[in-house]
Amino acid sequence: MKRMVRAAALTNYFEVAQQFALNPSQMLAQVGLDRAMLADPDNRISAGAVVTLLEESARASECLTFGLRMAETRQLTDLGAVSLLLTHKRTLREVLLAMINYRHLMNEALALQMEDVGTDVVIREEVVTDVVTHSRQATELALGVLARAAGALLGNHWKPHRVMFSHAAPPDLQLHRRIFKCKLAFGSEYNAFVCAAEDLDYPSSAANPALARYAEQLLQSLPKAQDRSTSMEVREAIYVLLPMGRATVEQVAQKLGMNVRTLQRQLQDDCATFSELINSVRRELAVRYVQSRQHSLGHVAELLGYSTQTSFTRWFKSEFGVAPRQWQPDGTPEPPRA
Repeated sequence: MKRMVRAAALTNYFEVAQQFALNPSQMLAQVGLDRAMLADPDNRISAGAVVTLLEESARASECLTFGLRMAETRQLTDLGAVSLLLTHKRTLREVLLAMINYRHLMNEALALQMEDVGTDVVIREEVVTDVVTHSRQATELALGVLARAAGALLGNHWKPHRVMFSHAAPPDLQLHRRIFKCKLAFGSEYNAFVCAAEDLDYPSSAANPALARYAEQLLQSLPKAQDRSTSMEVREAIYVLLPMGRATVEQVAQKLGMNVRTLQRQLQDDCATFSELINSVRRELAVRYVQSRQHSLGHVAELLGYSTQTSFTRWFKSEFGVAPRQWQPDGTPEPPRA
């Protein structure tokens, strides 16, 4: 079952593509999309196609900030019907909880999680697709859209300590500094904002509880684009929890609000197993971490849940055919050194 996203995810795509002399229609055709599919922002299109389109557009334009440029002029209303509810929530914490609850109406490939850590809150945001693929552009687009939405709702009270990226920094950080207005941390374990907890609980002056209740009723009346399978939910939870060392079957079941036996039974109904799903996520994150070369192999092993670098190297070689030190971004072994 494919993960889908509103066509509005590609708002501003044509403008940015044309800035770099790309042919938008031609780029869309390469991933099985066309202008007609994007005419209605509420049309559902393949999330995988969107991720691939953004990566190919960045490559063709030689612009590492392609996705972030699309986010720069995004408005809260670009989130569709959900934006009415977000506008009238009392705090940013409530806004984020609503986004998590109704993300199926916006972007089924978006994994969101909030976690209180002392006096701070870590807001995780990850792009989880159906296939293993690099998602730098889609990730920066998602983080940029969230920053724009939070800024629209809280104004100067949206002041994160830092924004974290799992990929390496681009040569020019001017656009990142302009959009995020906080410390930038590249080569991190995951993609996230780190904010003061008190900022997330600051009351919004635009909040209207009566209109929030109305918007909630409206959203609940809308049909889901598709039923989310348990295997999709589990894969998303593993993606978020694995780098934090908490992707056990017990902790994933707890996150999804069910017991382990129920989780395993529902996965069996999907013809999937927990071990298969965690291995799939490990493959995707291994590609990300090894390709970025921002972490030692020992640290990568730890992030993927291995107790030793040796056991991680053995697993990596069985999955990719080469040791991690020899792996190249295109999947071919690194040539022997003289």
